[in-house]
Amino acid sequence: MSKILIKGGTVVARGSSYQADVLVSDGIIANIASTIDAEADTEVFDASGAIVTYGLADVHTHMREPGFSEKETFATGTAAAAHGGVTTILTMPNLNPAPDSVEGITVQQQMIDKGAIVEVRPMATITKNREGVEIADIEALAPLCVAYSDDGCGVQNVEVMEAAMKRIAAVDGIIAAHCEDESLLNGGYIHAGDYAAIHGHKGICTQSEYLPFVRDMELVARTGCRYHFCHMSAAGSVKALRNAKSLGLKVSGETCPHYLTMTDMDIEEDGRFKMNPPIRGEADRAALIEGILDGTIEVISTDHAPHTAEQKSKGLSGSAMGVVGLETSFAVVYTHLVRTGVITIEHAIALMSENPRRIFGLGGAMAIGQRADIAVFDTTTPFTVDSSKFLSKGKATPFEGWELFGRCRLTLFGGKAVWRE
Repeated sequence: MSKILIKGGTVVARGSSYQADVLVSDGIIANIASTIDAEADTEVFDASGAIVTYGLADVHTHMREPGFSEKETFATGTAAAAHGGVTTILTMPNLNPAPDSVEGITVQQQMIDKGAIVEVRPMATITKNREGVEIADIEALAPLCVAYSDDGCGVQNVEVMEAAMKRIAAVDGIIAAHCEDESLLNGGYIHAGDYAAIHGHKGICTQSEYLPFVRDMELVARTGCRYHFCHMSAAGSVKALRNAKSLGLKVSGETCPHYLTMTDMDIEEDGRFKMNPPIRGEADRAALIEGILDGTIEVISTDHAPHTAEQKSKGLSGSAMGVVGLETSFAVVYTHLVRTGVITIEHAIALMSENPRRIFGLGGAMAIGQRADIAVFDTTTPFTVDSSKFLSKGKATPFEGWELFGRCRLTLFGGKAVWRE
């Protein structure tokens, strides 16, 4: 019997924080109490002054396998997740082969089974090869995937999207939508704001994000399909999501740490500031914060999207879209939202663990009898973000050099230490 006693930490769960010891035995949370005495065969981990939570759940990541293992593998990507206190990840389907059939998703699942050290739940595509034309094998994929997405592309054709929603609703599935109207992009690659205007870059307007969502909400109202709005970056998106919720539609939404803590005037002439959607203006950032505060936005994900160093070395115009985030997400949120008093630590854990688990039916909670997926965070000792120490293959982070609080000291998955400082 393997036992570990996490002693002296502050447990954060279900909207409250309290001093408690947590005993893990044979992969299960065996006890949570104010004081637990260590038995002779029990390892003791000193969590004094640290936050102890159920493992974070990141519902928007790119593991890049199969097809693009030069960018990331399940071994490196889940090691990065563990390094950041993330024990469950949902991986997006822009892969080769695409998970648009039982055969395609089985290739991916076999790689997950071989390489992953935390839980990985794959998303299937909405359309075959994410081309937006022919709908994927929705019914056969239902027991094998956690949701459906064409992430990286928006479904441009309204008839295709409505037909997909009807079939996904019939299997009680959920669409995780990349909302993007390609007719409005006009060659843009950063936000159409002050920085683009000053430096002569082509900009992406916010309408390209929120107008497809508005279109889709008419379809959700007709089909009853569950719908999750991915990587929200714009004030118009928050307004549209708030309205959809007021109408009682089955809809949820996520944003990312970079959209909550940066504006376009913080970016530099470097590929590590380039992602899709782009970092927006101050009004957008403020609206996202307000959306979190009033419950419109229920999830913070990372959109962890690693590329090779060469692919990210071509400046803002030429670099690939996507930055990494698994190893900094909690620390960025804790430092810039919790320590500053914008949200509570309890709200942060809801956004990063409890709400995504509920919305996507992932299971798991800080409770006796649950699988021991646990993260311990040091919130008192500052550290400097150094991408050379990342376990991900991807090193492109907009947070390079930032001083943060909240580094992960220990991550357990099923009671096994998958990261230990």
